[in-house]
Amino acid sequence: MMRLSVGSLGGTVSMQAEAAGQGVTPQLDCEALLAMLPQLRNIARIRTATLCLLPSASLGFETLLEVLAWAREEVEGGAQAVVLTQGTDTLEETAWFLDLLWPFEEPLIITGAMRSASQPGTDGPANLLAAVQVALDVCSRGRGVLVVINDQIHAAAAVRKTASLAMAAFESPGSGPVGVMVEGVARYRHPPLPRQVLSLPAHTTQRVALLESCLGADTALLQALPQLGYDGLVVAGFGAGHVSLAWAEAMMALASHMPVIVATRTGSGPTARSTYGFVGGEIDLQAKGMRMAGALCPRKCRILLWLLIGAGDVPQLEQWLPR
Repeated sequence: MMRLSVGSLGGTVSMQAEAAGQGVTPQLDCEALLAMLPQLRNIARIRTATLCLLPSASLGFETLLEVLAWAREEVEGGAQAVVLTQGTDTLEETAWFLDLLWPFEEPLIITGAMRSASQPGTDGPANLLAAVQVALDVCSRGRGVLVVINDQIHAAAAVRKTASLAMAAFESPGSGPVGVMVEGVARYRHPPLPRQVLSLPAHTTQRVALLESCLGADTALLQALPQLGYDGLVVAGFGAGHVSLAWAEAMMALASHMPVIVATRTGSGPTARSTYGFVGGEIDLQAKGMRMAGALCPRKCRILLWLLIGAGDVPQLEQWLPR
């Protein structure tokens, strides 16, 4: 049997209520999660680790670097795939963070749940089973980090949580999932694409701000960023990557001494590059030194920029932003 490592970070998949009428909190460790699926022991040799028990909103970059180090050690020690369980609130960000740094052909699969372990119809066991099945599938090799949830397989760069409470909460807007689960078998829509990875950050004290443009917003926060010690900025812009005239001027001042990325706040579709010529449009912003994010969402732009700054590789930024 193949050797598989499963690590748990907490999240809804691990949550139960301590008493009737109380809210759920992380309770179940990794062994308890696998105990719900005894059949897993018949399809793989499994090593488990409870890496933390946190709601995913409380995960941070330092924690994810520790998770990455554990996963790397597991693969270097002979694991043929790794599965992580965590909360869905930040699952899309965790997947992208790890995907940017995952150097192996062996798959790293992330899953979670929308219903807690104590709710009727909890989806955690089904999602974990599907994640293991995907991890053990030879066709999953060379695809980096994948999110497996609700019988869909999503690429880390594209997946987003698009609903707060719905069971079908995850989508890949504009592209769709890269595969689906059919009777326990992963069915991919295309072969693996070439991958590249970033260097590990040499330092982790860098700070990258994420601000959203909105109607009538002032520029006070933008102007304060240098004094607050920020090293980079991502702006979730209107429409195809636009901001107000006042924001355009304030951002130009920032772009002279920190990288600034402009993404779209819409949730689907890319930023433009050569359509709008008004002040605050994408042509003007690029002329002022900003980079357009393409289809990469603002949250993932922030992660990319944080890692590049930490590795001293900011000149690579343009090649990582999809056109």
